[in-house]
Amino acid sequence: MSNMNKDTNTPTPPRVFGEGGGPGEGTPFCKKGSPPPESSLLSIGSLALVGARGGMGKLIVGRCREAGLTVRELDRPLTDEKIAEGVAGADMVLVSVPVYATGEVAEKVAARMGGRQILADVGSVKTQPINDMVAQYHGPVVGTHPLFGPAPGPDDALRVAVMDGRPGEDVWATRAVADWCRRIGFTPFASDAEEHDRAAAYVQGLNFVTTLAYLAAQGAGGAVQKYLTPSFTRRLVAAEKLITKDAGLFTALYEANPYSHEAVRNFRSFLNLAAGGDVDLLVRRAEAWWTAETAKKDNP
Repeated sequence: MSNMNKDTNTPTPPRVFGEGGGPGEGTPFCKKGSPPPESSLLSIGSLALVGARGGMGKLIVGRCREAGLTVRELDRPLTDEKIAEGVAGADMVLVSVPVYATGEVAEKVAARMGGRQILADVGSVKTQPINDMVAQYHGPVVGTHPLFGPAPGPDDALRVAVMDGRPGEDVWATRAVADWCRRIGFTPFASDAEEHDRAAAYVQGLNFVTTLAYLAAQGAGGAVQKYLTPSFTRRLVAAEKLITKDAGLFTALYEANPYSHEAVRNFRSFLNLAAGGDVDLLVRRAEAWWTAETAKKDNP
């Protein structure tokens, strides 16, 4: 995992942006150089949100308005007239659409944007969507991924991965987006497209396909029904929405993530350990999620 300490393999805290409206010295967004153009914004006061009727779009619109920001809502059909009116004068244009549509939407809005407006996205895959935005827009590009759904619980950590579209360039824009996240109640942390997608391939993609494979390995019904345990039933309950309602979404994310197949191959190698009888080794490695001592023992 990208957020693991190299010496212990135990989770380490994410790089959280500093307080006071800007990133902390420990984040990559505190680089010297890459200053904003003289007339560029340092604080986002208005945005155009493409995909405003979607779940995440509605959440962001509501939080922005609660924070006193101006939001223009855009959704299908995206006519040239609506786009021109919506993006005119906006500090940021935020694309909240399925990852496979990011490039098409970016092309449409970029044609109407000035070179100093920020183009950003909200998506669970970053490599290709960021490449698509950079290809379509010559101005500042920032990638984001809220690590929560459109209806977060009261105790959910509202963390958002934020990254440069062009690493090392337009750092002021990434700072501005991080500050915007904080102002609407989110907690931004620094990332990059590769680190993000490798982690997402494990956290989202592998979780999805291994759940599919696990349940597909034994068809429902038959004698197995007599042996269902409470723990297995809880797993079924947890998987129900993932498979019966969200399978299309997670299939698209799995296919769009360039590291999905690598994650599956790695997982298969651990299944091979189980097939060879090395379950104790798997237990010790898995315990590292909770026990730092185990991680040190297995990773000297």
